[in-house]
Amino acid sequence: MRTVLIGIMGIAAALVAGTAASAQSIESAYSTFETSKCPHVRGRAPEDYGHWTCEGYGGIAVWIAGGDQRVYVSFGPHAQNEPAASQTLSPFNSAGGTIEWRIERGRDGNARPFATILRWNTSTLDENANQIRGQVLVITRLAPGPVCHIGYVDARENPNANELAREIADKYARSFRCAIDEPISRGQVG
Repeated sequence: MRTVLIGIMGIAAALVAGTAASAQSIESAYSTFETSKCPHVRGRAPEDYGHWTCEGYGGIAVWIAGGDQRVYVSFGPHAQNEPAASQTLSPFNSAGGTIEWRIERGRDGNARPFATILRWNTSTLDENANQIRGQVLVITRLAPGPVCHIGYVDARENPNANELAREIADKYARSFRCAIDEPISRGQVG
């Protein structure tokens, strides 16, 4: 009797959880940015290119900074002070101009972006000083809570790179603990 009761309670809990999960749908929206059209604050040091503040989905600030041939991208009203504002990739890099916003839509119909996916172009040299170009999809967690990189997908090595990036965003962004959890990589790495 006890096993049956626990089994029934487990099924009931699963149904409730399934209903709650289906109450929210996840979708994508896209925005673009051109730093040449965004307000710019000049840098002070020789390798400091300054920063730009562009507008993203729903008016969310997109903060882009550059220096030493690398970029930093962060989001939100305090973007410059978020962990993402100091995160970049090791190779020389630049960020593409299209952002995929992962959005949760609740029963009330309100949309709440919880993650972004942005393609970064990379460049490094091999042992013979030949330039190797790559592309990495960077998945970033959005507020509430700290804004930080949560995952990476090699976009050149994985024909399904966008799906892998969405999987990381949808599964991990809302519970990811910046500065505690290790960023997640999916797929092949070149």
